[in-house]
Amino acid sequence: MRTVLRHPPAIRILHWINVVALLVLLTSGLQIFNAHPALYWGRQSYGGHPPLFSLVHGFPSWATLPASQWLSMGRRWHLFFAWVLVVNGTVYLAYSIASRHFQRDLRPTRGDLDAIPRSIVDHLLLRRAQGAEALRYNVLQRLAYLAVILFLLPFTILMGMGLSPGLDSLVPGWVDLFGGRQSVRTLHFAGAMGLVAFTAIHVIEVLLNDPVNELRSMITGRFGVKDDDAPREPGHE
Repeated sequence: MRTVLRHPPAIRILHWINVVALLVLLTSGLQIFNAHPALYWGRQSYGGHPPLFSLVHGFPSWATLPASQWLSMGRRWHLFFAWVLVVNGTVYLAYSIASRHFQRDLRPTRGDLDAIPRSIVDHLLLRRAQGAEALRYNVLQRLAYLAVILFLLPFTILMGMGLSPGLDSLVPGWVDLFGGRQSVRTLHFAGAMGLVAFTAIHVIEVLLNDPVNELRSMITGRFGVKDDDAPREPGHE
């Protein structure tokens, strides 16, 4: 087996910053949710309509940060790491475009799109790419990453901004375009759960594929390839 450089340092650093930011955002967000563990649609929660979703006791304390019940500090953590995510995400997108990582590794080609049915079957049958083919994102990975980067993550951030009175005052009334403040809160929660679902699928794919090799590639950048058609690097056999 020879090793090749799969992920450059910048991508690895930005990736792990995102991991930390998203983890803190999730756990602090659950604590904020626990202050009133119910979701509504409309401008207000006291209009007499039942909630769309509710939890009697909220989420367990082990899933919330920075403590079991500390709403004010939970908001501070949430807002701080939200800006960490925004800045880091902006740097990631700019670097990906400038280095052509976005065009080369994420943008699907016509051939990729034609291979969607085959890729779905391969995933259902747990067929994994081998050799040099494992160095490329398959079409479902590309579409999933693009959906998160270009839609789900910006949408969730935008809905979060709608919950900030200070940011909302910059363009008064814009949250009504999405149904009102409670609707924005519900959409923000739904977007966050979408990110959780994406992360869960991502982790499962890593575990089913080759967890040691995949994790090593995201920490050191080195990815082991078993066949002879992988690109050869000087000094690596």
